[in-house]
Amino acid sequence: MSSGSAKRPNFLVIVADDLGFSDCGCFGSEIQTPHIDALAAEAIRFNNYHVAAACSPTRSMLMTGTDHHIAGLGQLQEITRNSPAHAHAPGHEGYLNERVVALPELLSEGGYLTLMSGKWHLGLKPEHHPIARGFQRSYALLPGCANHYAYEPQYDDPTTEPEKFFETATRALHVEDDHYLPRLPDGWYSSDAYADKMISYLEERDEEAKSKPFFAYLPFTAPHWPMQAPKDVCDKYRGRYDAGPDALRLERLESLKKLGMVEPGVKPHPMVMTDGTNENWNELPEEIRQASCRAMEVYAGMVDRMDWNIGRVLDHLKATGEYDNTFILFMSDNGAEGASYEAQPIVGESIQAHVHKYYDNSLDNIGRGNSFVWYGCRWAQAATAPSRLFKMHSTEGGCRVPLVVKPPMGAKGSAGVITDAFCSVMDVVPTILDLAQVKHPGTEYKGRQIAPVRGRSWVKFLSLLNDTARAEKPSVHGPDYVMGFECAGSGALRRGDWKVTFVPAPRGPQRWELFNIRDDPGETNDLCQEHPQVFDEMMQLWQEYKDDVGVVGVAGEYPVPDVGSQHALLDEMEDPYAWIKYIGRPEITPELLKKVVPPA
Repeated sequence: MSSGSAKRPNFLVIVADDLGFSDCGCFGSEIQTPHIDALAAEAIRFNNYHVAAACSPTRSMLMTGTDHHIAGLGQLQEITRNSPAHAHAPGHEGYLNERVVALPELLSEGGYLTLMSGKWHLGLKPEHHPIARGFQRSYALLPGCANHYAYEPQYDDPTTEPEKFFETATRALHVEDDHYLPRLPDGWYSSDAYADKMISYLEERDEEAKSKPFFAYLPFTAPHWPMQAPKDVCDKYRGRYDAGPDALRLERLESLKKLGMVEPGVKPHPMVMTDGTNENWNELPEEIRQASCRAMEVYAGMVDRMDWNIGRVLDHLKATGEYDNTFILFMSDNGAEGASYEAQPIVGESIQAHVHKYYDNSLDNIGRGNSFVWYGCRWAQAATAPSRLFKMHSTEGGCRVPLVVKPPMGAKGSAGVITDAFCSVMDVVPTILDLAQVKHPGTEYKGRQIAPVRGRSWVKFLSLLNDTARAEKPSVHGPDYVMGFECAGSGALRRGDWKVTFVPAPRGPQRWELFNIRDDPGETNDLCQEHPQVFDEMMQLWQEYKDDVGVVGVAGEYPVPDVGSQHALLDEMEDPYAWIKYIGRPEITPELLKKVVPPA
């Protein structure tokens, strides 16, 4: 319940999908992001903000303030459904479970209007949709990603593995409030549509709704693959990346140094090749380099277009006089995506054949709705430098992301400040509840036991940051605060400046390493031999964290299923993806649809 009589702030939480640390202008990028940059100029940039190494785990923490292994997204559902070791483990249900209460549930009960437009990825079935977790209005993409133009090829056999992969990875399955959307309108583009819908929700408020403060959640699907954006926006970057990812990486590092976000003498982690090639960029065939550069141009176009749409929403708030009293947060859900699916064992060749059969990836068509490309590990590591690796790794490259925060009524003395205080996505819920004067129920909600918040409110920190006379830098967490990470078998744990990291082979040594992150943000110098006592203490803390939240293990601690056992598991489980292909098909009548869509 809410308390207090002061006018409570509105909230606008904006999430980019797979955006790298240095992909916005205010974080050192050449990509044009004037609206995010303008927001940062009157707000605070966080240089040491951490999330999970993948999208739905981070989103579960953003919605609950607790660890994703508790909230139901211990792994991506796309991983859990193929892993017997994870499939039946508590906290790995693949949706936001009943062990947590969601932020919009509490805000809605506390008198807020709760709105959402964009990517959900926290449950496919009706009982797990946004409207079931506190959003009064919602326009949501249910799966983890989709074709940004809602393009769908007509498959010869949708039951084969590549077709199944693309069916669940690209189908633009949306729900609005309590009903599925069988078709999206012609000319639909994801970032435009999500901004349009959020603005329409704000415009459609009646007088009663306008009397309430609002919580607006705007999670874009850009710049997640497939790389697609309007041609005129992509063309702004034509030729910009012809020097290649190594050159861009150096350029971004220099920009970060000038901004004071990394030390002048920082040692970046060496680039790790995961795309099946080890050649120097200039030694790659010309057609490969051209296609790769074009993909990066489209990626820049996606970020550019997302920024434009953010500007539209911010302009609406300014026009209605609501901007000043709105707490605005902009973040990415994880590090840049460096996966190269064509290089994956077993499925790589079949995916390449599928793309060739159903999509047009000719050079001039890259970025259009009927193309399908990702930009791979080289460009991703340009965006995460000086950090190590990228998404799906519990390294700094996978978990350290950009964050911009504008407190209600502005940042006052701290406008434009860059802070290196360590904080995490679990801090967002307690911060918003604190500002909204809504109390978290603790360990019980509506008669069921729930997990308490693990994060810490930033309200006191922000007030101290505004104190320009203060000599000592304020912190969010104390030097002994511990935070653990695990995703896809890659683990890590932080305490103060110390970090232990586990990177599975072949991208890492498949053993635990010890780093001093303040001195070595690139995780390049393993100190476990020099500081054995610290290493032992950190490993004991890791074991305590693992037992506390329910981590199944890091790579090598659980069996990797063979193909036969994967199929046996899918036969045993109720496959939440199996029915997606039925929705919106012209041959499927509403009566038949009721038979295949899971009931509420």
